[in-house]
Amino acid sequence: MTEPRIKAFGFRPGRVISGRFEILDHLGSGWEGEVYLVRECDTGIERALKLFFPHRNLEGEASKRYARKLHALRHCPIIIQYHVQGTTRVRGATVTYIVFDYAPGEALARFLARQPGQRLSTLAGLHLLYAITCGLEAVHAAGEYHGDLHTENVIVAKFGLTFDIKVLDFFHQQGSRRSQMRGDVVDVIRIFYDSLGGARHYAKQPAEVKAICRGLKHSLIIERFPTLTRLKAHLESINWVQ
Repeated sequence: MTEPRIKAFGFRPGRVISGRFEILDHLGSGWEGEVYLVRECDTGIERALKLFFPHRNLEGEASKRYARKLHALRHCPIIIQYHVQGTTRVRGATVTYIVFDYAPGEALARFLARQPGQRLSTLAGLHLLYAITCGLEAVHAAGEYHGDLHTENVIVAKFGLTFDIKVLDFFHQQGSRRSQMRGDVVDVIRIFYDSLGGARHYAKQPAEVKAICRGLKHSLIIERFPTLTRLKAHLESINWVQ
């Protein structure tokens, strides 16, 4: 049986899901579904709720995989904690949702847009890169990967002397886990590159930045940093005096 192709839910604040979760705000959309800020009706606790498009969640495989991954990585500080899975009816279709902790903060893309020149200083960018690298290193150590890192699904939960980072929207990719972990390394460095202003400012970046970004050539990045552990060690060895 072909699942209905719902491309957007478009829920407004006030709608109640399964008699349990009141929609407060729309947090984001992706390939698999949409994420909303909700309030648990019985307790008043705010959570995040992800609804999966039925045609992207055949036989519930995507939602089960997502929930299991969050549960398996619950000890990693960069991961948002999973709570429960359920179903609701939308336009005659059964739609699966999962509920997890709401991480206060904002998407890195919006955080960057508020900075002077819409980019970070080199030192702040290095702190950001280090925070993401350390967080995801624990994910890789558990034998998992993210698969789709970009500035929209990295959440800046707190920013002071360093960054408190959370990540959203793990994505299942075809291929070996080793190759997907290497893909995470490339994505993390791309986020660093973008946070410093991207191509427009790359030519004037110091040698320390170019030694990490390596022109965004995947083969050169992986040759120098085959793992996040290697990237972390490199960042810890930088003698930053500028």
